[in-house]
Amino acid sequence: MGKTLDVITIGRSSVDLYGAQIGGRLEDMASFNKYIGGSPTNIAAGTARLGLKSALITRVGDEHMGRFITEELQKEGVDTRGVVTDPERLTALVLLGIRDQEQFPLIFYRDNCADMALCEDDIDEGFITQARSVVATGTHLSHTRTEAAVLKALNIARANGMQTALDIDYRPNLWGLSGHGDGENRFIASDKVTAKLQSTLHLFDLIVGTEEEFHIAGGTTDTIQALRNVRKVSGATLVCKRGPMGAVAFTGDVPDTLDEGQSGPGFPIEVFNVLGAGDGFMSGLLKGWLTDQDWPTALTYANACGAFAVSRHGCTPAYPSWAELEFFLKRGVKEKALRKDQELEQVHWATNRKGDWSTMRVFAFDHRMQLEDLDGATPDKIGTFKELCLEACAEVAGGNPGYGLLCDSRLGRDALYKAAGTGLWIGRPVEWPGSRPLTLEPEIGPDFGGLNEWPLEHVVKVLCFYHPDDTPEMKAEQEATVTRLFHACRRNRLEFLLEVIPSKAGPVGDDTTAQVIRRFYDLGVYPDWWKLEPMKTEAGWQNAVAAIEENDPNTRGIVVLGLGAEDSALKESFEVAAKYPLVKGFAVGRTIFAEAAKGWMTGALTDAEAVAQMKDNYARLCGYWDAARGEE
Repeated sequence: MGKTLDVITIGRSSVDLYGAQIGGRLEDMASFNKYIGGSPTNIAAGTARLGLKSALITRVGDEHMGRFITEELQKEGVDTRGVVTDPERLTALVLLGIRDQEQFPLIFYRDNCADMALCEDDIDEGFITQARSVVATGTHLSHTRTEAAVLKALNIARANGMQTALDIDYRPNLWGLSGHGDGENRFIASDKVTAKLQSTLHLFDLIVGTEEEFHIAGGTTDTIQALRNVRKVSGATLVCKRGPMGAVAFTGDVPDTLDEGQSGPGFPIEVFNVLGAGDGFMSGLLKGWLTDQDWPTALTYANACGAFAVSRHGCTPAYPSWAELEFFLKRGVKEKALRKDQELEQVHWATNRKGDWSTMRVFAFDHRMQLEDLDGATPDKIGTFKELCLEACAEVAGGNPGYGLLCDSRLGRDALYKAAGTGLWIGRPVEWPGSRPLTLEPEIGPDFGGLNEWPLEHVVKVLCFYHPDDTPEMKAEQEATVTRLFHACRRNRLEFLLEVIPSKAGPVGDDTTAQVIRRFYDLGVYPDWWKLEPMKTEAGWQNAVAAIEENDPNTRGIVVLGLGAEDSALKESFEVAAKYPLVKGFAVGRTIFAEAAKGWMTGALTDAEAVAQMKDNYARLCGYWDAARGEE
């Protein structure tokens, strides 16, 4: 039977809370970024990013943090059938900081945590044998119950001709050798730990560790002798990580020096954060190993992935996609501080975005002044109406993918709250309605710091009335605002949608929108999404699409706006736009809600009648798009 998985990792799973401030003590950290963590969890995500079909066996708590880990893994493409929800224990937490280029304090919160309750009953032979390989990490050999689970998985793997690997992943305080405040310590000699590791090393085809980790596995601080001691009990390929000097592989007898092993090139980069670097390295190594590359190639992948990891904040978020790794290996190092390499960071961001939004049927009810101008409208009534819009949107979507909404937070706050976690794509405007030059809603703040409060699932949408023939002063002011907003979005890990409507600022031709698009790319603005008015000609669409594709091959795509057009006009515009794969769908508002809003605000329509009317309009437009795309 064919294998459905390339690799299953087993062991630790935690939520990493990374100090957001750099260069201070962990005691002084004021805020933290939340990521998935734990060596096997990181490796599962890292290998998935590189295109392997990965799965994880672990336990998480039956609470918000446990669900966070499971959901994040699913977004990364990791199979989570082996993630067991523990009803009694909490998910492990780790607090981490970047003190300087050499000190990276961390505290493990793992007292009776969920993943340490992993047991033999959690290991399903049918699941294990769906994979080509099993990867274990050292911590889960430290406790009788978790060791039994790991050994069961390894024995199943070996009995079925699968490949097995060990990342030694030695953390002395997780073996009970030092206190809670000593999480940063990577080596304490222990005969007990050495004996435990050596009792399992014969089960592996690949063993990976730093020099210090081979010291604990081999029972001596002489690295060559330690490797030879491991070789005495295991025929595995031994891969020894040497920090900035790269890594070496030994497939047979261990020679007299590390330099005699097989190696791949290292990368001269600036070290920013060593935490999680080994898991990134292991992900790249597994990519090479499991795709039958030679060891120099596998070590090249591994060294590059480790370089990415030490250059960025966080563990899993730092790891590359396969497209990013290929790009980096082809282009090379241009900026030693990789996180400051704008070209590379754009590839990293764009190829690691989560969610399939290849179809976009968006109900836009982010309008503010159009609703405020209606007879009978008040801020409270507008807010309630936007909840009705959300109800109509959700009912048409029916839990299916490819649907979304645009809603503001000034008048539509409660609708935004209710939309969270529904699976709908959520866009949220920041422009002050009708402003030209562009100004932003007060909630964004003069320093754009308000974006720090936004949920990560919200997409920042800004409408800019920009025309190539604008005065230099108008251009400069609007460009400065959009550029600053774009960088604020990236800093806050928020996707960015740029809507441009040149027709409201001057006459347009076949190349007008394309000129606007190229100008913003020239400024270094790379929107995740473009929202464009319908082009009047095929040439207009061809030019706009070409302007995007020649600058950003990884863009999410284009959505077409409606401008309050009649049904027939929208249907016609969809038929033209749908010819271009880069156009993913529409974001239309007034055509859907205008009449319902008029009637509801004056009391002529009930809630149910307004929702029904909007449902009909929205569903009809969805049908137009699907038909135009040939997906009826």
